[in-house]
Amino acid sequence: MSKQEEFEHMEKYVLSTGIRVGTQVKTKFMVPFITKATNEGLYIIDSKKTLARIQTTAKFINRAEISRVIVCSGREYATTPIEKFCEVTGATPMLGRFMPGTLTNPLLPYYIEPQLILISDPQTDEQAILEATNAGIPVIGISNTDNITSKIDLIIPANNRGRKSLAAIYWLLAREILLQKGQLKANESMKYEIDDFETKITEEELEEESEKPTPRFGRAPRQ
Repeated sequence: MSKQEEFEHMEKYVLSTGIRVGTQVKTKFMVPFITKATNEGLYIIDSKKTLARIQTTAKFINRAEISRVIVCSGREYATTPIEKFCEVTGATPMLGRFMPGTLTNPLLPYYIEPQLILISDPQTDEQAILEATNAGIPVIGISNTDNITSKIDLIIPANNRGRKSLAAIYWLLAREILLQKGQLKANESMKYEIDDFETKITEEELEEESEKPTPRFGRAPRQ
């Protein structure tokens, strides 16, 4: 498979998981990654830029000592994607609430000194971003159309709210890391598929999720 064919193959995954579907709000930071707005007012992320950033991110991560790459998120739907990503790549997961002082207070028993931080949402993972910035640690952030990314060093523009989209992001990134390392060939399958990276919920939770009304914010602000 040529690089172009590989790129097109990945893009099909992107389009099928809602990875490019943003919110009804856009920030000035995310404007370069947005292609259009739907009739419902949802901003659409450029999937080609998402894939290109995933490739760039993989190069960045592969320059670091993988065990010192911390992947953190306070989002429930990011739990399984991060666990699978770290299992496949060797990165270190940090799930749930980010404890203050983790990156800035050497006196704390849970203090760590990572080389790189990967976060799933600039809003949810604000504490991790703040401490990484203060400690001089580069931050990679999966960012939606409504995120503020002024303290993110490398943005992966994507839907960071959906279960399927988060699974796709981490699967694509894990695959690209292995490809660039030479641990996986382009025509080979990974140990896990995208579905394996997805956080599963019960039938009751799925029904509740489908019954939630779509949020309406009126006209999206122009920034």
